[in-house]
Amino acid sequence: MMTILIALAALGCLTLVLAILLIAANKKLHVTEDPRIDTVEAMLPSVNCGACGYPGCRQFAEALVAGKALPGKCSVSTDETRAAIARFLGVALGAEEKRVARLACAGGTNVARNRARYHGVKSCQAASLVSGGGKACFWGCLGYGDCEVVCGFDAITMNAFALPVVDIDKCTACGDCVEVCPKDLFSLHHVSHRLWVNCKNLEQGEAVLEECQVACTACGKCAMDAADNLITMVNNLPVVNYSKNHHTRIPIQRCPTGAIVWLDDQLGAIKGTESKKIVRKGQRRAGIT
Repeated sequence: MMTILIALAALGCLTLVLAILLIAANKKLHVTEDPRIDTVEAMLPSVNCGACGYPGCRQFAEALVAGKALPGKCSVSTDETRAAIARFLGVALGAEEKRVARLACAGGTNVARNRARYHGVKSCQAASLVSGGGKACFWGCLGYGDCEVVCGFDAITMNAFALPVVDIDKCTACGDCVEVCPKDLFSLHHVSHRLWVNCKNLEQGEAVLEECQVACTACGKCAMDAADNLITMVNNLPVVNYSKNHHTRIPIQRCPTGAIVWLDDQLGAIKGTESKKIVRKGQRRAGIT
């Protein structure tokens, strides 16, 4: 009995000593947090989308108060909110060109063929695990709308041909669609990037048109017509160097399939003068060219 009492007393003394040490360490190491962080965080949209480059609104608020970022970097807040944060902190608003999610595929059901019919969970990620999803073009959009589901800003809707359409006004460049797409078709771009390669097919030659009428055939005409090596062919696909002057529609004009386009806010994807016109309104089935 005495042994148990001694053990309990020793344990109690040890607990008391550790508690005193923790209290002392807390007082000595405690860092007073700037109260403005809570205020700024409350002014932010609290969506933790990461579009600003920080994991969440709390971390962005800390960066703003520390002077490591400017309010203009938040693409989700309204102009009024960003201006209010700048006034509160007494800093410049800052300018950040808007970025949006862009889809590198135009192979909807009216122009692209399926080689197999998928039965299962209506999800691109699930379908991609079964022989790539059944689409004839291995790199093409599967059309089950994982991107639409994951978008927390209702910026993506599926059109009549099972292709995602991004509303650039609602898109915050959070990157959720980029992460969820099993075909890596989405990427984040500045809105000034109007010259756009609307395909990720890596095969060469006109035989690919049997699978998708708007696929890139790697003819290289866009690269030939673009000045100053603006476009180079990499793995049978044109790549635009956006660090160069890319505000030109010349490279799209001779594209035979419309795989490279000019993006217009009102008119959408504009094809070149020599691009074949697509007239089919219904689904393209096996055996139909």
